[in-house]
Amino acid sequence: MRTMKLGTTNLEVPVIAVGCMRINSLDKNEAERFVQSSLELGANFFDHADIYGGGQCESIFADAVHMNDDVREKLILQSKCGIRKGMFDFSKEHILQSVDGILQRLRTDYLDVLLLHRPDTLVEPEEVAEAFDQLESSGKVRHFGVSNQNPMQIQLLQKYVKQPLVANQLQLSITNTTMIKQGFNVNMENEAAVNRDGSILDFCRLNDITIQPWSPFQYGFFEGVFLDNEKFPELNAKINEVAAKHNVSNTTIAIAWLLRHPAKMQPVTGTMNISRLADCVKAGDVNLSREDWYAIYLAAGNILP
Repeated sequence: MRTMKLGTTNLEVPVIAVGCMRINSLDKNEAERFVQSSLELGANFFDHADIYGGGQCESIFADAVHMNDDVREKLILQSKCGIRKGMFDFSKEHILQSVDGILQRLRTDYLDVLLLHRPDTLVEPEEVAEAFDQLESSGKVRHFGVSNQNPMQIQLLQKYVKQPLVANQLQLSITNTTMIKQGFNVNMENEAAVNRDGSILDFCRLNDITIQPWSPFQYGFFEGVFLDNEKFPELNAKINEVAAKHNVSNTTIAIAWLLRHPAKMQPVTGTMNISRLADCVKAGDVNLSREDWYAIYLAAGNILP
């Protein structure tokens, strides 16, 4: 699979990240087949979180990949922490405890990337800095990032955290394009002009922070997928037209649409279907024309000013 640099690091990663939030829906044999197929496809970047399946997903993954030192060096592992029941917690104590739990479940000595999972309004960035320093010096975490954070929140953390924040997971799909719409509608009085995220798209590009779009096939907030959905006839017709032109599936085009953006994003898939994952991987070899990118954007109901 085509690769890219993650943020400001020298870490070479696939342009597609394999999200493991649903791996607990597979039985033991299915999980083994899925992980092995991912590796055969060149998709060796796996995204986890300590809350996925209450931690069960990380344990299932470690079993499925038959984790050992040789296997570990073939993987790029990312996990997230900071969400607790009814609250967010970026305290030093919680971050350190969470990482120890993650490493134990994944049966590894280190994470390639740790992300803070959503913003915590009670964050004390000095504590985060202490936690990150301890994790880095101990070798438990090599790179750090965030999820769903706006520019000011990132800048506040970065004032104290000496490690560069190299990734930001954000919701983005063809039907969830808030961060793109606002850029088209500067100085307009319409709804699309409302700046809801502090221009996070431009901020991440300016600061070499890799955007990792999550739920790249979902519309709304986990309301369902837009592909082959009768609620989106015009969009699906256009996607299918472009897919036929490139002789690929509609799944491939949905991911290729994200990869076409010059921000050099790394979409996080969520499928546990090996065939669909293979279609996602193929998107790395599809370069949409400007005309097709805009046609898909408009077919999703977006309007250019």
